[in-house]
Amino acid sequence: MSTRIPATLIAGDGIGPEIVDATLAVLDALAAPFEWDRQIAGLAGVQQAGDPLPAATLDSIRRTRLALKGPLETPSGGGYRSSNVRLREAFKLFANLRPARTIVPGGRFDNIDLVVVRENLEGLYIGHEHYVQIDDDPHAVAMATGLNTRAGCRRIIDFAFQHAIRLGRKKVTIVHKANIMKALTGIFKETAEQLYEQKYKGQIVMETVIIDACAMKLVLDPWQFDVLVTTNLFGDILSDLVAGLVGGLGMAPGANIGADAAIFEAVHGSAPDIAGQGKANPTALLLAAAMMLDHVQRADLGDRLRRAIHDTLNIDQVRTGDLGGRAGTRAYTQALVARVKG
Repeated sequence: MSTRIPATLIAGDGIGPEIVDATLAVLDALAAPFEWDRQIAGLAGVQQAGDPLPAATLDSIRRTRLALKGPLETPSGGGYRSSNVRLREAFKLFANLRPARTIVPGGRFDNIDLVVVRENLEGLYIGHEHYVQIDDDPHAVAMATGLNTRAGCRRIIDFAFQHAIRLGRKKVTIVHKANIMKALTGIFKETAEQLYEQKYKGQIVMETVIIDACAMKLVLDPWQFDVLVTTNLFGDILSDLVAGLVGGLGMAPGANIGADAAIFEAVHGSAPDIAGQGKANPTALLLAAAMMLDHVQRADLGDRLRRAIHDTLNIDQVRTGDLGGRAGTRAYTQALVARVKG
């Protein structure tokens, strides 16, 4: 019997409990080694503990250093900060890993296999913003401060190169806006070029590209790219863009990785409009679970899970409504379990 691996489980809000239950059913069929500690966050955290990120949830992740979470909703009003941002800050989850791979062929783009590596803690997302009043207008001027550190840039770029080389990738693209934001993103480009010369030249190809040109090239010829690494804001935008190349956020898993913890999630939101209706597509969270298996050195199980998803969608033709099918969450999950067991 394989050693059990403690992991925190957060069902989340909206469709979260449905897609988490579906994912657990498939992981059970796979005999995945996780020993779950169930915790709450988001709206459920507010309702039950008065905090969208309760202390017990944070304590659990500190203990397990590993979590799988459904989508969390940030309560409106009351000054609540995003639980996702708080989690990244609390555990210094500096790397947001977003692979995008074609599973269902025949869309506008085919044979896509990209990875976006996004810096998760710095840039324009640090939240240093304020207004300046002029005359009677308290919001006459809005100001934001971005911050990128040499250490932060080096850490995420080093991670991207190591990840690319480990996966046998051919090229890493550094995405920046150093022609205009010469300091804020210039330090990112400069650090990448220095690190490449010092450590990775000869092991993998590196190129640099300006963010706006990169966005255009991704929709004209996405196959020219392999692994892209960039700052927080640009990474947020590009990771959704590449998800669109493979069918949307319903097919987009994400991992937030730091030195001492890793949290895996579906990238999409809580979709409260379809919650409880049995329509939700759990594929993104299932793919995140496959990444989680890779992370704990069980790539054999991760690969089995990805094959089961591929075969269920393409051979069995069992698909949820967002993918043009008629299956509900339960039917899709049952088909996946049958594939895993078969």
